[in-house]
Amino acid sequence: MSFQAYLDTIQAKTGLDAPALKAAADAAGLSEGGALKPDVKAGQVVAWGKGQLGLGHGHAMAIYALLSGKRGPGD
Repeated sequence: MSFQAYLDTIQAKTGLDAPALKAAADAAGLSEGGALKPDVKAGQVVAWGKGQLGLGHGHAMAIYALLSGKRGPGD
């Protein structure tokens, strides 16, 4: 599955595209300006993705990759 396919599935499940995910993570205190805060760990993002967004582990990790800048839309 491509990274974009993960983002597409997340959007289908939550209604949030990549910019909206970044804004939601900002609102949750995990990121600032769509970039992961230095003190935030992957587990915190995964817990948020699973708990607040109802995603599975892999899709929550995709959000971590998006916020950390390791992957982006179109990858």
